[in-house]
Amino acid sequence: MAAAAMTRAGGLLALERAQRVSKPQGSVINRAFLGNVSTLRTTALPASKKLQVSAVRAATTEKYQVVEPLNGDPFIGGLETPVTSSPLIAWYLSNLPAYRTAVSPLLRGIEIGLAHGYFLVGPFVLTGPLRNSVVRGEAGSLGAAGLVTILTICLTIYGIATFKEGTPSLAPTLTLTGRTKDADKLQTAEGWAGFTGGWFFGGISGVAWAYILLYVLNLPYPVK
Repeated sequence: MAAAAMTRAGGLLALERAQRVSKPQGSVINRAFLGNVSTLRTTALPASKKLQVSAVRAATTEKYQVVEPLNGDPFIGGLETPVTSSPLIAWYLSNLPAYRTAVSPLLRGIEIGLAHGYFLVGPFVLTGPLRNSVVRGEAGSLGAAGLVTILTICLTIYGIATFKEGTPSLAPTLTLTGRTKDADKLQTAEGWAGFTGGWFFGGISGVAWAYILLYVLNLPYPVK
C-alpha cells in the first residue's frame, strides 16, 4: 500500500511539472486567490501594424501682388507699385532735367536753376520783412538771389565731399528693366561742378527775369 501511494504521488508530481512546462507564454497565474487557475492570456499588437504619421500640406495658389520688390530683389530696397512702375510715371520721371542723362550737366543745372529762381521771388516778396514797404520787390528779389547763392555753396560742399577727381561715375549702368546704359556724367566731380555752375547761373537769371516781369515791365501779376 505504501509503495502504491508513493508511486501515485510521484505520478502527480510529474504531471504537475509537465503542465507547468506546457503552459503558453504570457499567461498569468494568481496562486494567492484562485489556486492554479490560469487567467486570460494577454496579447500584443503584431509588429507589422505600425502607426504611420504623414504631414498634410495645403495646396498653395499663386496670388497677384500689387506691391513687389524692385526687379524681384528685396535687397535693392525699392518697391514696385502701380504708381511708381507705371509707364506714364516712368516717362515723366525720365524727362525731368535731373534724369536726362543725354543732356550735359551744365545745361541741366541751368534749366533747374531757372525754374527755382523764377518761383522764389514771389514768396520772398509776399512774406518778407519788407512786404509792406515800397521796396518789397527789390527786397524779395535780393532775398531770392541770396537763397540761390546759399544753395550753390551747399551743392559745392556736397560735390567736394562726395566725388573725387578722376574717379569714374558712381551712377548705375542698368535701367529698371535690365537694359545697359552709359553711366550718368553728373555723378562725377567734373559733372557735378558743371551742374553747380549751371544752377547758380540759372537761378540768378530766373530771379532777374521775374523781377523784370513784375517791376520793370509792370505786368499785372497778383504777386505784386
